[in-house]
Amino acid sequence: MDKYLIINADDFGMCHSMNVAIEDLLKKGCITSSTIMTPCQWAPEAVKFAKENPEFAIGAHLTTTSEWSLYRWSPVNTENTSSLRDEEGFMWHESDDFEKHADLGETKAEIKAQIERLKSWGFTPSHCDNHMGSLYGIYTGRFELLTTVIDVCAEYGFPFRMMTKINDAQLNNKMLDINVPKDMVESLLGEIDSYAAEKKVALLDYLMPGDWAGDQDKSYENYKEYIYELYRTFDNGITETYIHPSVESDEIKAITGKWNRRVWEYRLFSDPQTKQHIDSLGIKLINYRDLKKMRNY
Repeated sequence: MDKYLIINADDFGMCHSMNVAIEDLLKKGCITSSTIMTPCQWAPEAVKFAKENPEFAIGAHLTTTSEWSLYRWSPVNTENTSSLRDEEGFMWHESDDFEKHADLGETKAEIKAQIERLKSWGFTPSHCDNHMGSLYGIYTGRFELLTTVIDVCAEYGFPFRMMTKINDAQLNNKMLDINVPKDMVESLLGEIDSYAAEKKVALLDYLMPGDWAGDQDKSYENYKEYIYELYRTFDNGITETYIHPSVESDEIKAITGKWNRRVWEYRLFSDPQTKQHIDSLGIKLINYRDLKKMRNY
């Protein structure tokens, strides 16, 4: 199989600064997919763009955590959400806190409510993924969360961001934060792959986000070199990498102290040289609609 790559921009709708960056990258053909954070204040702007540009594969970024200290959001569902809220009434800050407290029924109702809100705004997502990996169950071993999400995606006919194969690069990726032996991961992925196939939910081969644990965090040039080298290592098959691009603004600086990472991602994927580099590696860019077709679902 050839090398295929989905470049997904997460957090569409999180704030205006990210919307501006993501819309620009989609229009320029620098990324292939994006996903909208329905609970966030700027989601309507993202939906407006998605409706006006139906050629782009834009999905739902299923959100059950609210990580920032001052900029917070709450569940979309209007009832039975107590297990999904922290002591301040917002979503839990961290994925492990969510997993420890989340009622399975309330979780399923909330992610369906997020999809249904998008549909009520006149937009049907192309696929689903998950903010901060909170629905994988990997922090506490609650893998029933993952099968629940696959069930929901099967109901709507959506592909879902989940890898089915593991390699050493993924095991060593700090963003993925895999802290169990490879044989255990392979066993779990095999079960998930079979379950998703039975439900006709299209999954990825590999998931490889950019990792910030190293010299790549020290300068833009270091980050660019790191990403270019990372893409050289991709295996044959379908890989997804995800980014969180933003224009530089007072807004994004007020939200996160790591704002420069998002600005660097926007700068890198706006650079025509990046697309040229991907092409030179023989990597074919696809989106989540293509993934569904390639899996014959």
